[in-house]
Amino acid sequence: FHTLATVEREDSVRCVILRGSGGHFMAGGDLKHFFGEIERPPEDRRRYFELFVGQVHPIIQSLRRMPKPVIASVEGAAGGFGMSLMMACDLAVVADSSFYTMAYTLIGTSPDGSSTWFLPRLVGLRKAMELALLSDRFDAATAEHYGLVNKVVPLDTLEQETRALAERLASGPTQAYGNTKRLLNRSLESGLDAQLQAEAESFSDCAGTDDFAEGITAFVEKRAPAFNGS
Repeated sequence: FHTLATVEREDSVRCVILRGSGGHFMAGGDLKHFFGEIERPPEDRRRYFELFVGQVHPIIQSLRRMPKPVIASVEGAAGGFGMSLMMACDLAVVADSSFYTMAYTLIGTSPDGSSTWFLPRLVGLRKAMELALLSDRFDAATAEHYGLVNKVVPLDTLEQETRALAERLASGPTQAYGNTKRLLNRSLESGLDAQLQAEAESFSDCAGTDDFAEGITAFVEKRAPAFNGS
């Protein structure tokens, strides 16, 4: 979380890539650790896991609040909280060999880490029920079909494809991206009138930036804009 908090505040960082290590994005929670806690009395166990699960909330909140694009670069497994992390990112580029499962019901619990918020918004309520209740494993092509990921690429080009997208975004109008991200996030709970007002305020905010002036000037001069992120 501390790393995310740092890049969230750092203006020189204009795009973020989130990826795992060891050949997997994230396979889910540490079940051996969970096993070590099951001897607790039930009420103690409930309190412990409520606090335990709450530790990941700042990570998800930072990913959504961050005023710059966040790309999930996924190889191997994205299971349980790994799926939550992927869905909390703005875009997902994934290897064709990657695979996915909600997994929670397989260990007798319900989802955490924001997946019940993102999943129905990405795939629809009916499909979200299927994925969350059955916890079946599915592949990258299916994830793309469901709308969970943006692009499926061969594993050996994953880093290259992710970096190309990140470089494209990092050279773009950073404040416009941040404002767009905020508008889209808030649209899920806003009424039309409130969203229209938010759009007007956001547009005018962007209109005061150097990137807006550069974008308009480049259009008139029939050249590619050179955005500096301010």
